[in-house]
Amino acid sequence: MKCPYCNHEETQVIDTRETENLEATRRRRECLKCSKRFTTYERTEEADIIVVKKEGSRERFNRQKLINGILKACEKRPISMDKIEALVDSVESDLRKRDTVEVDSKIIGKLVMKKLKSLDKVAYIRFASVYLEFEDLNRFEEELDKLQKK
Repeated sequence: MKCPYCNHEETQVIDTRETENLEATRRRRECLKCSKRFTTYERTEEADIIVVKKEGSRERFNRQKLINGILKACEKRPISMDKIEALVDSVESDLRKRDTVEVDSKIIGKLVMKKLKSLDKVAYIRFASVYLEFEDLNRFEEELDKLQKK
């Protein structure tokens, strides 16, 4: 494994753990040259999930794209990267349990919203505002009211 900082090819595994859902192995590594530490994840290679977009186009499920969207919603919130990774792991796991490899983007959005709602209400509203495409303040207030009533 190459060090992402100095590209040295020798690293040492400091710690190995399974993720909460046992679907990946997390390894903390240390570069033997520059002594910086980094994390790697080992996952089984599975069949691609195909995302069917609103307009009907199809693309491969992109885990990093989902992480980036959630990171934007969680910006300046007290949510660790580990929690975001766990949320994405959970969404991906739910998608893989489905009977088909094709999934509507709407389903992914709803899964993320459901999981964000229990993680952080502000991040949930931020994500919902983009996902649900609030067109005016009234729609935004409706969603806030729903959130406050629960």
